[in-house]
Amino acid sequence: MTAAAHVGPDPAAPRRRAALAVRTGLAGTSELTRLAFRRDRIALPAGVYVITALVAGTAYTFRRLYPTPAARAALAAAGGTNPALRFLYGRLDGDSLGSLTTWRYGIWAGIFAALMTVFIVIRHTRTDEEAGRLELVGSAAVGRQAALAAALLTAAVPSVAVAGLLCLVLPLVHLPAAGSAALALSIGCCGLAFAGIAAVAAQLSASARAARGIALGALGVAFVLRGVGDSDPHTGAAGPSWLSWASPLAWIQLVRPFASARWWVLAFPLAIFAAGTALAFGLAARRDLDAGLLPDRPGRATASAFLHGPFGLAWRLQRGALLGWAVGYAFTFAATGAAAKGVGQLLGTSSALEREIARLGGGQAAITNAYLSAIMLLAGLVAAAYAVSVILRLRTEETQDRAEPVLATATSRVRWALSHVAVAVAGAALLLAVAGVAAGLGYGLRAGSAGSQVARMLGAAMGQLPSALALAAVAVLVFGVLPRACVASAWTAVGLVVVLFLFGQVLKLSHWVLDISPFTHAPRLPGGTVSAAPLLWLCLAALAFSAAGLAGLRRRDIG
Repeated sequence: MTAAAHVGPDPAAPRRRAALAVRTGLAGTSELTRLAFRRDRIALPAGVYVITALVAGTAYTFRRLYPTPAARAALAAAGGTNPALRFLYGRLDGDSLGSLTTWRYGIWAGIFAALMTVFIVIRHTRTDEEAGRLELVGSAAVGRQAALAAALLTAAVPSVAVAGLLCLVLPLVHLPAAGSAALALSIGCCGLAFAGIAAVAAQLSASARAARGIALGALGVAFVLRGVGDSDPHTGAAGPSWLSWASPLAWIQLVRPFASARWWVLAFPLAIFAAGTALAFGLAARRDLDAGLLPDRPGRATASAFLHGPFGLAWRLQRGALLGWAVGYAFTFAATGAAAKGVGQLLGTSSALEREIARLGGGQAAITNAYLSAIMLLAGLVAAAYAVSVILRLRTEETQDRAEPVLATATSRVRWALSHVAVAVAGAALLLAVAGVAAGLGYGLRAGSAGSQVARMLGAAMGQLPSALALAAVAVLVFGVLPRACVASAWTAVGLVVVLFLFGQVLKLSHWVLDISPFTHAPRLPGGTVSAAPLLWLCLAALAFSAAGLAGLRRRDIG
């Protein structure tokens, strides 16, 4: 029989193709991508919705509050000359509705998109590797680079979805289609840029926490560079500072979506995404599994006396994150406090806001107090989120089998849990104190009364502590009673409170719905009155929820 008679389908071809794919490192990428989308099926749509709603809602609000060109021109003049507002929101490229929308939420939408992609990439690469899941998956016919490719694809889809939805939604609120597309693409490209940065960070560090720290540190540096560059008084007419051009966040506004758009600026974030992706794949091919490229810092030969108990261990685990939160609080609330000096002039540019303030019987002092009260409420909400994250670290320690060695000693379950609860309480109080002092200094230095304003704002910030602790106590309760659902339940509670804070009054919800949020009962300081009864009830609720959670922890299985 000739060789031609044997020509036909080769039964070994599929196996050879699979082996070739494994050698190229991308086998199983589609399967891991589908798994990642399934794991993030709630978080991804929620993130896309929040970013889209914030930008579109801002455009709608500006159109309602500043319906005339004269009102928008007055707002642009007031906001563009305030250095604190320029630090927070960036530069203004005009007084059109689109330019004001880009100024108010363009950079912050980019920050939210960057946070979304950073957490997605780290979760599906370094977190899974640290937990041992990638080693288990890698034992099958899955390539070495598949997890990284799947993570980047999973992060790219919501960035593209945000851009696509904004392109469709912004014209519905009467923004020009071309400018809407430029703004939407710049926000989506910002998310892609930080996805590339997060991919590199995942290869550098051996722990997910450190990788997130590297990526979020890069985001913080980008914000500071842009803020310093945009608030520089010497670059007003000369154009943006070189510091602004060095920040990926500033590129959103440097595109100038609604004022002679510079489409070529979009090449910068796309180049960062491409370079970060290529570098991450190159680094992943050169390191060992479950290892980072940065050398681990050697520890001390013997533990300090502070680590002889669970409280010292909990503090050791959380101190780095708390330091990062505190630095972020100091910068953010110093800038927002400084912006209070001109907030009366800014809000006075809207006739609708003037009528509402007059109805409430307030003047410039009332406007300033309302603004400062709002930012202190925001400080309380973020401090509550920090406290929840600290308490949920208990579940991480439990599921990764690090709790058992601690509980194998003379440490009881309640004492182990209380160590993290104590760090959460102390950390939330510290963050609120930092927010109050920073806002007081920022406003007081501009108003000429730093000493009195610091004391005033410190009291206003600490008035939010009972509400923050009540929300954190919900995390203690679900950790003790519903451990498998504690992460989702706790963050759902935080999300519900944030939704009530943002949209409760706008949607005109009934008071009993608004009362679900513990922050509804917090004092509105400065300028408001303090009632002891709501604060006492909030503290009692926090104690009751925590006690119930600790009781449940004593009775359930560990692991």
